[in-house]
Amino acid sequence: MSGLMVDFIISLDGYASADGWPGLWGMGGPEYLAWLDTDDHKRHTSLMGATTYRLMSRFAAEMPDDPGFAGLTAMPKVVFSRTLEAPLSWGSTELVREDAVAAVRDMKQRDAGPLRTLGSLSLSRSLLTAGLVDRFRVVVFPVITGATGKERIFDAYPDVALDLVDSRTFDGRLQLLEYVPTVLDGPPGAGD
Repeated sequence: MSGLMVDFIISLDGYASADGWPGLWGMGGPEYLAWLDTDDHKRHTSLMGATTYRLMSRFAAEMPDDPGFAGLTAMPKVVFSRTLEAPLSWGSTELVREDAVAAVRDMKQRDAGPLRTLGSLSLSRSLLTAGLVDRFRVVVFPVITGATGKERIFDAYPDVALDLVDSRTFDGRLQLLEYVPTVLDGPPGAGD
């Protein structure tokens, strides 16, 4: 059975991006960028929704020689959308029109290899709520984007208990936190 990891980069206050800030909030240091280029990051299938696909495929087309996007282009990708039309222009990308939760459940049972989300906040939330997420990883960037932040990552999430299984610091400032999630029916002890 395949494992599924939800993988986010976030500001300290929980935003996925912010108006006017550069990618990675301008803090993609050499240690973090080298870690992103390891084989561990290249041996999985990336799962995403239509909004993330549109954004990332545009970046990949604009920067085809960028090593990060070249690697992402070569990697197998699955896009869940009822609005996009096949064939998709970004290489190594499969379009799936069926329900994402059912499709990912099937992919995990078929042992499709490691699966990892790429952005896709609502897709990630749906997969976590359905109990399909085996690992939950965030890389926290030391910025607060309260005035300019966009896309609060954890809004509308269920309550989730997280057991820390890995942590690491990159470039003396970025914090990786990896957890095993357990979706809760409510706060612990609320029903006592």
